[in-house]
Amino acid sequence: MSGIELSTPFLDTDADQLSFTLGRPAREALAVRDLHVGGLEVQLRLLGASHQVFAGPVRETVACLPGVAGGLPDSAVQEFDDWNYHFSACVEHFTAARFSEQVALIRRRSDESPEALYGMFPGSAEAVTALTVERHSTGLGWRTWHTYPQSRQIVATHTRLEAR
Repeated sequence: MSGIELSTPFLDTDADQLSFTLGRPAREALAVRDLHVGGLEVQLRLLGASHQVFAGPVRETVACLPGVAGGLPDSAVQEFDDWNYHFSACVEHFTAARFSEQVALIRRRSDESPEALYGMFPGSAEAVTALTVERHSTGLGWRTWHTYPQSRQIVATHTRLEAR
């Protein structure tokens, strides 16, 4: 299971609405995928307002949240138990043609990954939230993409969780 056609419209309409938080409880999810990766239980959660990833002691939320100011940090570092956590995010703007190419690449990469989940929101096949998990020798990492066809923006995040 990778790609899912979602019936609920997305709640965030611009990259600037996304915020980054750690430790938040589970939010209502449109789709969930449970995995066991690198010795940890991992849960990928697609939200109408973007995503959550729960991996071991980490509860990462990148979403449009009521009462939380939008804007993603370029990076964030934290220690959890015996783990080092590093998050990074970037927002890119594309021409119409390049945006379509990038969304197709994200979907293909997600389809090819055995540990991925992505959803396509109604109204545009290019309105996608995608999450993939990667194993590393000292832990694991995940990548996410949030695409905004109306502004041709793509938010890409990369997180690494490594044993200390």
